[in-house]
Amino acid sequence: MTNSIKLTTEQMRFISLFQNVTKSSARDCLDDEKQDRLIFVVNEGKMGLAIGKGGSNIKSLQNILKRNVELIEYNEDPIKFLKNILNAKLISEVKLNTKSDGSLHAVVFVDPGKKGIVVGREGRNAEKARLLAKRYFNISTVMINSQEMTQLEV
Repeated sequence: MTNSIKLTTEQMRFISLFQNVTKSSARDCLDDEKQDRLIFVVNEGKMGLAIGKGGSNIKSLQNILKRNVELIEYNEDPIKFLKNILNAKLISEVKLNTKSDGSLHAVVFVDPGKKGIVVGREGRNAEKARLLAKRYFNISTVMINSQEMTQLEV
């Protein structure tokens, strides 16, 4: 189900630098120029190694690159992957729906009081979820709803 990911030369350079600094491997790198950040996708179970003691690896990487760095732990399961992207502790449920045209849509349900945190300032977390869900699982839309709205859904 995972799409084949094609990396640019610049993305490969970022991944190489990431691996040299963190001593762990990254499977992907997204350059989000709009939000001035680099998003690295690390293999399952390698998040602690990539972050380093007290976040030292990430701080070093940010100092070298002069940009914000964000890490996401990969998972083969699209629902678990979306939870990893958006903070699993704040998500109550994720549903995947296939529309009549064959496209996949994800609906993420969160507590109404936590929706702002999950979406992020200026929608940065929601945008990150959309980018990665499309890139890895061909999920065309990711909708974040508060739990109250479930009665309205049909």
